Amino acid sequence: MENKLSKSKEVILTRVRESQVLARLPEIMPESTDGLKSHHQPESDLLNSLQKEFDLLGVETYVEKNQKAVCKRLRNLLQDKSVLSWNLDNLPYDAGTVLQSRNVYFERDDKIIQASADIGLTGCDAAIAETGSLVLLSGEGKPRTASLLPFEHIALIRQSDIYFTMSDFFDKKGKEVSQASCIDIITGPSRTADIELSLTLGVHGPGKVIVVIGP
Repeated sequence: MENKLSKSKEVILTRVRESQVLARLPEIMPESTDGLKSHHQPESDLLNSLQKEFDLLGVETYVEKNQKAVCKRLRNLLQDKSVLSWNLDNLPYDAGTVLQSRNVYFERDDKIIQASADIGLTGCDAAIAETGSLVLLSGEGKPRTASLLPFEHIALIRQSDIYFTMSDFFDKKGKEVSQASCIDIITGPSRTADIELSLTLGVHGPGKVIVVIGP
């Protein structure tokens, strides 16, 4: 993978260097795009790569074998905390059944009430194995607030929604991306550092990200 990334990086830097001489970007030569092509890997390899990136980013990760196990894991994670959720029909694994008899808010609720939720619960339109990023396409029933306002964000991921690169996802789901009101790319918990490099989590978004990956 490192060789492919290095080749892609070299292609980009070569074009930039040439543009400095020509004052314009040169055409992309077909033979120079090999490192930018889509990557097709077995599902198990994608999952392993994704888990490694999640570990590096500090994302709490659970991989479950079936829908029942996903719901059980989600129930344990939620405990008795309040939840700001995507609409139930947008959650995979019939996860809405776990939210019954709980304190759950949706986008129709007042923003102040939404902000009071302990946990944000969403599905996931794509998980990018190369970077450990979650891609969420906003739209009706899929508010951005669910992944931005609460300090803790739980995302439910289907293995069929794991792609190696962002370009793989765009190639496959370009139409859905173009129709979304907004696209959020979440790479680990929100973090920032001051001039003394003191790291602070959760300043601009959730300070804790948990993913539950089902079949």
